[in-house]
Amino acid sequence: QVQLVESGGGLVQPGGSLRLSCAASGFTFRRYAMSWYRQAPGKERELVADITSDGTSTNYADSVKGRFTISRDNVKNTVYLQMNSLKPEDTAVYYCNSRIGLVDYWGQGTQVTVSS
Repeated sequence: QVQLVESGGGLVQPGGSLRLSCAASGFTFRRYAMSWYRQAPGKERELVADITSDGTSTNYADSVKGRFTISRDNVKNTVYLQMNSLKPEDTAVYYCNSRIGLVDYWGQGTQVTVSS
């Protein structure tokens, strides 16, 4: 079965950095695009970044452009989100996503809190 397991969240001060990881299993990882979403309290889940199956093309929300970088390792079946210059408004639960056919698969999420 498809499994997505996020890690790397935590508490960080404004201006700091974190790297999130999402380990995938149960499907042929290298064939599918991957995405990171986030959901802040009281807000809808929003797309943060996505990456094509071969990693050659990426897309970012305007709010994170220039600060976040999505990447993937198709040998390790892992997708990453490097987050730099973090702001309090980046505080949210971050989710890994893969759409396989018509089905969206989600990880359990990892909490990122940006606060002094």
